[in-house]
Amino acid sequence: MIQLLFIVIISEMALILACLFKTPLRKLVIIVLDQIKRGRGPVVVKTVAGTVFVVLLTSLYGVMTIKKSGMTGTDAVGILSPTDQILMFKHLLEVTLMGFFLFLVLMIDRIHHYIRELRVRRKTMEAIKKQSRGSEDGKAGGLDEIKALENEMNTSRSRLKQLESDIETKTKEAHAAEANVVTLRKQSEGFLLEYDRLGEENQNLKNQLQSLAHSGSKKDS
Repeated sequence: MIQLLFIVIISEMALILACLFKTPLRKLVIIVLDQIKRGRGPVVVKTVAGTVFVVLLTSLYGVMTIKKSGMTGTDAVGILSPTDQILMFKHLLEVTLMGFFLFLVLMIDRIHHYIRELRVRRKTMEAIKKQSRGSEDGKAGGLDEIKALENEMNTSRSRLKQLESDIETKTKEAHAAEANVVTLRKQSEGFLLEYDRLGEENQNLKNQLQSLAHSGSKKDS
């Protein structure tokens, strides 16, 4: 019993050392512990731990019984026989080893739990970092698109101003041409009136000449 407990305790200490230091053996130990905690593994571990705890209580009860029998002995009060002393120390050693065994089992369980939590948190942090990098890249791309849109807007504004200036110039030219047309129309109307007046004067002169020529012919006859 004692030799078995020593072997189990040494094995547990080796497992704890393997879990504490980052070595290739650590991954294997974590995989084995993961497999133990799946399926019927936890039930078996709890059953073994419960059995060891019951045996621990039995050994402790044996120690108390031996001590009481020594105190109530007929030879000398409070003095144990060599056989009782050996039995009591044997039970005490078993109680100590079983208690240490249960403590190491609890330590292995907690270390394995913390290692799994650490792995999960690392994966979560890596996922968050990837998301933050992706969002930063997206923001950079968004900034580039915004800058491109601003450049296009500035170009469109400059083109719009150029078109407005062209339209204003064309409008001024159209107004000037319209004014020229009005002026030419007035001039043409003046020329037509002058032409009509000259035509009337020419007709009057022709009439006067004809009347003079007619009067001159009458005098000669």
